[in-house]
Amino acid sequence: MSLKIEKKLADTTVTLALSGRLDTSTAPELEASLSAILPTTTALVFDLANLEYISSAGLRVVLKTQKEMNKKGGMKLIHVPETVMEVFDITGFVDFLTIEN
Repeated sequence: MSLKIEKKLADTTVTLALSGRLDTSTAPELEASLSAILPTTTALVFDLANLEYISSAGLRVVLKTQKEMNKKGGMKLIHVPETVMEVFDITGFVDFLTIEN
């Protein structure tokens, strides 16, 4: 998985562009990046256009982040590929995530 972080200069909105696979080997990397940026972030956007796969470990990171961002502002997912959207559908994540395509 690769991670690209875009932070708006006059804002506390952060966009994370993920690519590749978000699984047990890459989820800790995402968690570490989130730990560094979330304290000053009030709006978080996950751009998943290039994400090929998400495992239960990746879902856990998304869920944990959603819970934290609900207290601070908001979080949304954009450009979700069909294969990843199927995982969100099957797991019921579509019921509480904000997803825009």
